[in-house]
Amino acid sequence: MSKKLTSRSEDYSKWYNELVVKADLAENSAVRGCMVIKPYGYAIWEKMQAELDKKFKETGHQNAYFPLFVPKSLFEAEERNAEGFAKECAVVTHYRLQNDPDKPGKLRVDPEARLEEELVVRPTSEAIIWNTFKGWVQSYRDLPLLINQWANVVRWEMRTRLFLRTAEFLWQEGHTAHATKVEALDEAKLMNGVYANFVENFMAIPVIQGVKTENERFAGADETYCIEALMQDGKALQAGTSHFLGQNFAKAFDVKFANKEGKQDYVWATSWGVSTRLMGALIMTHSDDHGLVLPPSLAPNQVVIVPIYKSEDDLNEITEVANSILADLRSKNRTAKFDNRTTHRPGAKFAQHELQGVPLRIAIGPKDLANGTVEIARRDTLTKEIVSLNYLAARVEALLEDIQSSLYNKALNYRDTHSTEVNSFDEFKDVLENKGGFISAHWDGTNDTEDKIKDLTKATIRCIPLENKKEEGVCVFTGNPSKQRVLFAKAY
Repeated sequence: MSKKLTSRSEDYSKWYNELVVKADLAENSAVRGCMVIKPYGYAIWEKMQAELDKKFKETGHQNAYFPLFVPKSLFEAEERNAEGFAKECAVVTHYRLQNDPDKPGKLRVDPEARLEEELVVRPTSEAIIWNTFKGWVQSYRDLPLLINQWANVVRWEMRTRLFLRTAEFLWQEGHTAHATKVEALDEAKLMNGVYANFVENFMAIPVIQGVKTENERFAGADETYCIEALMQDGKALQAGTSHFLGQNFAKAFDVKFANKEGKQDYVWATSWGVSTRLMGALIMTHSDDHGLVLPPSLAPNQVVIVPIYKSEDDLNEITEVANSILADLRSKNRTAKFDNRTTHRPGAKFAQHELQGVPLRIAIGPKDLANGTVEIARRDTLTKEIVSLNYLAARVEALLEDIQSSLYNKALNYRDTHSTEVNSFDEFKDVLENKGGFISAHWDGTNDTEDKIKDLTKATIRCIPLENKKEEGVCVFTGNPSKQRVLFAKAY
């Protein structure tokens, strides 16, 4: 298969799909709408997992695991949540197969093995978790209860795209219980900030923290906080959400506690999550027509060393130097690989590592050994330089730090130049169709106006930014009074 990708300017969607497959990140599976995450893609996800898990534990959370199946009666307990996910639910109705008497060698569902109660395959875990919390919480001494789960969920999407929207995906979901409303609100804001910190500092993706409108809120939440990022094609992507659930789930599942005065009260709740959708954000924010571009913080291999040789003696000498470089880099907690495969020529190795986004590539040949130098190639800028072996470790360190910050600044510059204030609906439509990106516009605060703008333009209110300045104005659609601007965009 050719490694050449369709250019982004020619067909962005096709470029994205080709890149995911050709860079060995993931592929479609035999199950409709589901994907196989390949080892290289999963290695990136593991890096994300490890850093997020560390941050969760630093903020006092513990990991647990809850069942994949949710009894339908539990799922129905919180009405808004059930209604919000109902159309996406996969449901288990039987527990056994049997030989089909009419079709030898085939199986059918055993009609006698119908479940007494149907089981929903979790689209999210609030129902099963809050039913469990009922037995864990009796007193204020049991609070706060800070739980995270790494899991898979199923949402039966009709239109799927690798990483961005699949019928099954991987994620983490935090679920917490608190004694007061203030504590729960603080928790929801805290975890939204944790997500923002991770996405900006480790993924090198600038985000805007905000609050969702009532229309865009998580089903069953009183408030939804979010982080919104802008992709290279001018579309927004919701990178993470954190929900203040009020006492809705506590009341639905009768989760009460005895407060310090001995009175019974319902706990206050949050839930929050990010998923393998972050892989899609990573790809679409930084990558180019040559392939994947990875920030060093998330690259499985930050440095790859490629030998260039003609004889076995050349390879032996290069290997000795390469092993010394590897040991030095690894002692500084940098991930590095010596690509000494004899089945691929150097040019093929260069192409593969470029496609897979390895931040730095070091090439060593006999002339380099004679000169005491190596050639370093940067993936983000596709530039090369000759570096003395004596200063290699320091130069690698400096380059990796520069790549990390440069990728962030490049993405930030794109977002800033594709964020536009508008004051009329004609201007709104013009920017949306001809420039794209975030549109800052006044909105009258009604669901009806939000729905009409979405129907006419396919743009949604991505968020009301947390750092929004109060600004009197008039709604771009209705002309009615408005107290602040909100961010609109077309989105994934």
